[in-house]
Amino acid sequence: MNTDKLKNRKLVGTLAGIAAAVCYGTNPLGALKLYAEGMQTNSVLFFRFGLAWVIIAVVMLFSKESVRVTRREFRVLTGLGLLFIVSSLTLYLSFHYMAAGVASTILFTYPVMTAVIMTVFFRERITWSTVASLLLASAGVVLLYWSDGVGTLSTTGVLLVLASALSYALYIILVNKGDLQMSSFKINFYVLMYCALGMLVYSLVAGLPLTMPRNAVSWFYVGWLALVPAIFALVLMVYAAKYIGSTATAILGALEPLTAVLIGIFVFNEPFTLNLSIGIVLILAAVVIIALVKHDKPA
Repeated sequence: MNTDKLKNRKLVGTLAGIAAAVCYGTNPLGALKLYAEGMQTNSVLFFRFGLAWVIIAVVMLFSKESVRVTRREFRVLTGLGLLFIVSSLTLYLSFHYMAAGVASTILFTYPVMTAVIMTVFFRERITWSTVASLLLASAGVVLLYWSDGVGTLSTTGVLLVLASALSYALYIILVNKGDLQMSSFKINFYVLMYCALGMLVYSLVAGLPLTMPRNAVSWFYVGWLALVPAIFALVLMVYAAKYIGSTATAILGALEPLTAVLIGIFVFNEPFTLNLSIGIVLILAAVVIIALVKHDKPA
């Protein structure tokens, strides 16, 4: 692959990673609005994933893209679907135990998990830029967390978010290492199908009823969750993981808690503090390093 093409792939992958992180960071906005409307976690996720799957299916129908896959591809897609079910369910459940902004900052442990897994199991070389980015981003997220001013955190909530972070780290790695030679839409056709079916099974096993959105406002936020942090984030994340690798994609995820904090400031009128401003600068510095420094070709 020539130098210009590699540079273009890196640019596209970096921009896709940034956009995916911002999109995924809007999860609390839709979830909290729907919780306020009386919907439970299982219903929110079922309708989110179900609507997202229908949209993807319609897109593939009009583009006449085949849904056929090989046995190996089916196994990888099944793994991706199961990992994303666990990541989404545990994150949304954690919103019941702690502030969504705090959950989003703790979720950012997944880049560290990704880097460790890639180093230990895949012998990925850790560069100075990776270490510097992780340190800057982690410090920024800590400042975002401290700015929340919360007291003792719920142990259950923390464990749920950590489970979400680990499963999301594994998801990113599997996208990168699964070597799926298909479009991002086709990948997410199966991922979202598994997620919708998984939430249906979860609801039946847990004995939880599925509650339809009650009004136009509720449907708007279901649509938001289906399009922005589901379809947009997942499609863009596939390109990022393929073009710049798992670790770089995960570090760009620092924009997720930053997005949650900015939503809190501009939507919920939360105060803008000195800790917030310094945290934002540190996170943006980490993103700039990842964007500018040359990365090895992703496997």
